[in-house]
Amino acid sequence: MQTNAGTGTQANLFEVGEQDFAEKVLKSPLPVIVDFWATWCPPCRNLAPVYQQLSQQYQGKLRFAKLDSDEHPQIPATYHVQGLPTLIVFHHGREIARYVGPQPQRLKQLIDQTLVQHGCA
Repeated sequence: MQTNAGTGTQANLFEVGEQDFAEKVLKSPLPVIVDFWATWCPPCRNLAPVYQQLSQQYQGKLRFAKLDSDEHPQIPATYHVQGLPTLIVFHHGREIARYVGPQPQRLKQLIDQTLVQHGCA
C-alpha cells in the first residue's frame, strides 16, 4: 500500500501496528477510523475498496488506518475485537464508535453520524 503523502491519493490511508498505534491513532489531532482486518477474511476484502474511496472523501476530517489483526494481535485483544472486519473510530485517545461486520453500503452514513454526534464534522 502506498502511503506517500506526496501522491495525494492514499495519503489519508495508512497501516499501523503495535509500534506506531499510539502515535498515529491515539495521539492524532483528527479522529481516526481503524479497520481491523485479516488476509483470510473475505468480508474484509469486500470492504477494502470502499474504505480506500472514503479515505479520499474525508481528507482533513477523518484519518483512515488499517491494522492486520494477525500480524498485530495485541491491539485487537486490548480493544476486545472479536469479529472481522471491525472498524473503531478513535478521537482524543478514546474509542467513540465501533462498527462490526461488513457494511460497505452503510459505512459513509455511519461515519457521518459518528462525526456529527461527537462534534467532529
